[in-house]
Amino acid sequence: MRSNSSARLLLTCVALVLTACSGQPGSASQESGAADEAYSPRIDPADFVAVVDNPYMPLSPGTTFIYDGTTENGNEHNEVYVSSETKTILGVECVVVKDTVVVDGVLAEATLDWYAQDKSGNVWYFGEDSKEYQEGGVVSPAGSWEAGVNGALPGIVMQADPAVGDTYRQEYYKGEAEDWASVLSLTESATVGTGAYSKVLVTKEWSGLDNPPVYEHKYYAEGVGFILTKYIEGGFEMQLTEIRHD
Repeated sequence: MRSNSSARLLLTCVALVLTACSGQPGSASQESGAADEAYSPRIDPADFVAVVDNPYMPLSPGTTFIYDGTTENGNEHNEVYVSSETKTILGVECVVVKDTVVVDGVLAEATLDWYAQDKSGNVWYFGEDSKEYQEGGVVSPAGSWEAGVNGALPGIVMQADPAVGDTYRQEYYKGEAEDWASVLSLTESATVGTGAYSKVLVTKEWSGLDNPPVYEHKYYAEGVGFILTKYIEGGFEMQLTEIRHD
């Protein structure tokens, strides 16, 4: 949340293993990307597990999450496939998730995302290989990054034990990928194409590169994962409409 006070982002460390950014809601300067506090998560491959089963972000291989909605770009169809493939980054075996975006029936983006879960249950984001398309061809790899390459660092995309007010980095590649999240609620309700859900986790997410920030509210249901995005600017949204299993 945007803070009107001068409260600083408190950094807490996951004891003995990893450094996770969490704490009070970010100040206005942090949300605009002006803050440049030290960020140096310690990654030990021995502290990670082979599965991603955080209840708010379960990534079971063979699962496809399908999202539909309208954004400022048009009618959007998004398929997120959890593959059985892995990629080793900083010595950690990461799950490869394949994400494709079609806008008005035309492929607009294809991304490989890399995730891994630590023993405490935090889901870490280790990077992405993103390609933007126009007229059937790749026009840009903007937003691509890999932890450990050119100073890029992993971040936590889903906490093991989220609490209202926690604010944390989801990724860090200076000047290219600097996403943040803040926990707004653990008790919301939401109805999407796959059903009605209660006790929903809601986060506010933004890029530290945007000034002023552009916010999204993201909704996560226990046992399912990500179910809904509401874009605060413009009133657009994307919702989960189907889940498929191989």
